[in-house]
Amino acid sequence: MSARIPLRIGIRVPPCDRADRVVETVRRAEQLGFDDVWFPDSQLLWRDVFTTLTAAALGTEQIGLGTAVTNLATRHPAVVASAARSVAELAPGPFTLGLGVGNSSVGPIGLRQTTSAAMREGLGMLRTLLDGNEWDFEGRVRSRLRDPQPQVPLHLAASGPKNLRLAGEIADGVILLSGVSPRTLNGATARVREGAEAAGRNADDIPLTVSAFCAVTDDIEAEARLLKPICASIAQNGGAPFLALAGIEVDVPARIEGIYPDLVHAEDWDRAVEICSAWISDESALQFAREFCLFGTAEQITERLRALHTTGVTGVFLQHVGSYDPPTELIEAVGASVLPALSRPASPPTPAKAGHR
Repeated sequence: MSARIPLRIGIRVPPCDRADRVVETVRRAEQLGFDDVWFPDSQLLWRDVFTTLTAAALGTEQIGLGTAVTNLATRHPAVVASAARSVAELAPGPFTLGLGVGNSSVGPIGLRQTTSAAMREGLGMLRTLLDGNEWDFEGRVRSRLRDPQPQVPLHLAASGPKNLRLAGEIADGVILLSGVSPRTLNGATARVREGAEAAGRNADDIPLTVSAFCAVTDDIEAEARLLKPICASIAQNGGAPFLALAGIEVDVPARIEGIYPDLVHAEDWDRAVEICSAWISDESALQFAREFCLFGTAEQITERLRALHTTGVTGVFLQHVGSYDPPTELIEAVGASVLPALSRPASPPTPAKAGHR
């Protein structure tokens, strides 16, 4: 992808309220110039994602819509194909079907995350059905989707090397969960490239969207404390080596009591921050914010987004800290200061004065 193609800036909006109220947030993002709105999917945490997407499709004029992400464990691929087709028919802008291993959808009901092998088969089924072709269901019956919608791009969210390679091999795009740290981002994109090259694809043609926590602030230290549960969750799920690359040395127990339903989606966030402070220091949280997230002034965030774009990233979707309220403040702050700055050409470097080198 050429860096001359504008970077798409999206916002993550959890379906945390009635669909008609969530659409008000989506409309505001559209008014302020965001390119995309991404909805997570977790059936016990939020309202149904495809119901919310339908309301958003009917209530907007051009903004892109997508799932970030739904899954193929709680929803059969054939059900996902029908739902995605139904939304794509209504959406006035582009619709992207983002898929992942399940996480907060499968954990609260005791299911396992989707394996790489099952993801490969599931994406194959989705693409076949959306293209209007027949799928052989375990040798028992062959069926097809009536009124298919072949234009729906399938993006795979990935963090581990196996799924990153799989995404590069078979997905129409990749949602990178590595944050904006150059250390982890370079490694993730290299795995995507390996998968693409193994499949004979041009990796430069695969859209790369990075997910990043964001806060427009002059006081990074205060805002960074809120990231302690996120940092602890990453360490808890095998990410300690990635944190260590950025000088963040943490040792988090495999199980932490007193937080429901999990660290990333805690209902009582202040309590989760307090509990996680036993393992995540203020200094570690600050380093995490600076290295992996987009925390800082509008100017600092704009500069980092431009730098990301030069690495081949084609899109970013911003997240606020929290799961049960809309990202109203983040939408307003980014829409008022970051998006207008991004639309202007970057200022050229200041030339050195005569006599200085």
